[in-house]
Amino acid sequence: MDGSELFVWRVPVVTDSPFPAKPEGAGVTPTVLYIGVDISKAKLDVAAMLGHKYRDKTFANTPAGHKALIAWIATLSALNSGGDSPARVHVCMEATNVYWEACAQALAEVTEPLTVSVVNPALVKAHAQSLGLRVKTDRVDARAIASFCREKRPEPWQPLSPSEQALRSLVLRHHALMQMKTQESNRLETVRDAAAESVRLHLQWLEAELDRIEQEIKQSIDDDPTMKGKKALLDTIPGVGERTISVVLSYASFIERMDNAKQFAAFGGLNPALRESGTMRAKAALSKTGHVALRRALFMPAMVTLNRTDWGRRFKTRLQANHKAPKLIIGAMMRKLAHVIFGVLKSSKPFDPALHDC
Repeated sequence: MDGSELFVWRVPVVTDSPFPAKPEGAGVTPTVLYIGVDISKAKLDVAAMLGHKYRDKTFANTPAGHKALIAWIATLSALNSGGDSPARVHVCMEATNVYWEACAQALAEVTEPLTVSVVNPALVKAHAQSLGLRVKTDRVDARAIASFCREKRPEPWQPLSPSEQALRSLVLRHHALMQMKTQESNRLETVRDAAAESVRLHLQWLEAELDRIEQEIKQSIDDDPTMKGKKALLDTIPGVGERTISVVLSYASFIERMDNAKQFAAFGGLNPALRESGTMRAKAALSKTGHVALRRALFMPAMVTLNRTDWGRRFKTRLQANHKAPKLIIGAMMRKLAHVIFGVLKSSKPFDPALHDC
């Protein structure tokens, strides 16, 4: 498949009802319809895959476009049913900025037989390379996503709760404002006098806005009883402060679906990545294949834990005795904190230093 082929199925007029009954004369082979959605700000390029055939279509990335997409999928599902029930549908899309969220939410609200998955774009890119594709267009990308969906069968996507969505938005906004503050503080050292007052005024506004966002984050957590209880548990971990707790809570739903602490560490890219080939043995390092926000949030707590807490000092001493490098020790403590956070939230028990006596 190089993306140049185009197989078109005949599609009847779309009805108002999602997933209508099987139209007369439709195919009779029961199957799963795999659909890839390549998302951009303005449009959705969609490719429906059945066997080695594709049906391509483009929709606007708007609420009206999402409704049209659902109706189109419902018609294809009915056409390719093998009995009285419509064919099952698995829709897959990449996590592209925030442009995928509204579409995924609209699809997730549709009941069976539709499943929606949101996947890491790096995985789809690697799959597309394995197919030997020679062109790259939105239509080809949608087909590659559909092919990935059929081959890998990714897990269903689960929407975030409104409180978690709001918290994550506030946490990301807080980080963006912190970056702006750092930039303006550095700029103030070199700016000419004519523009210095403008920079100072902007810094004042940024400090006031950061205070306001921090209050909103605190209020958002306190207004949700579940989050408030989890915050109280995380408060018992020495070295973990309010900013780190707010970031962790913005990913709380992911933690609930994980089976062990290693998965959470890998989720944040804190798992060690071994690189060996033949006689080559490279030093292990953090994989950094995961959510950078979690790694960023755990760096300073790791530093504080290593130098300001008893159990952290013991951990550091043990690794130093094994001749581990300072950066490796920091990375190991970040991973250790991820394990501790997972254990505290999963067990619903406060931090117990006796369980971490290093």
